[in-house]
Amino acid sequence: MSTDIFASSVFFRLSIAGNDLGPFHTCSGLGAQVEVEQFNEGGNNGFTWQLPTRITWSNITLTRPVTTDTTKISRWISKIIQRAERKDGEIVALRPDRTPLARWQVLGIIPVSWQGPSFDPSTAQAAVETLEIAHEGLRPA
Repeated sequence: MSTDIFASSVFFRLSIAGNDLGPFHTCSGLGAQVEVEQFNEGGNNGFTWQLPTRITWSNITLTRPVTTDTTKISRWISKIIQRAERKDGEIVALRPDRTPLARWQVLGIIPVSWQGPSFDPSTAQAAVETLEIAHEGLRPA
């Protein structure tokens, strides 16, 4: 039996245009939805044709505790503020020993939001940052 299905400590690395933004602990939103148009064919009462029209890609959200890599996101967003330009990138799911588990090419990435950490000394929770990106599609790498 493959041990891949029991990966319990997976983390994710995001790079955009070759610029490694570091590891993230969670990644959600890797998905797409295909819109369909129903077409009723004359004389055919047994079914309705389901014709695919367009694909909508979900935004991807990545989170991690604050690290020295946090400044990489700040620098990337500063560049986007000066000139909004979509870039291709890659998300790699990594095992604890840093060997790749899965890869996705992410096309036309643009940041949607970045939520910096909240520092509260009265709690024992780690300071966490969240990055949400929009994109134009995914491809297996």
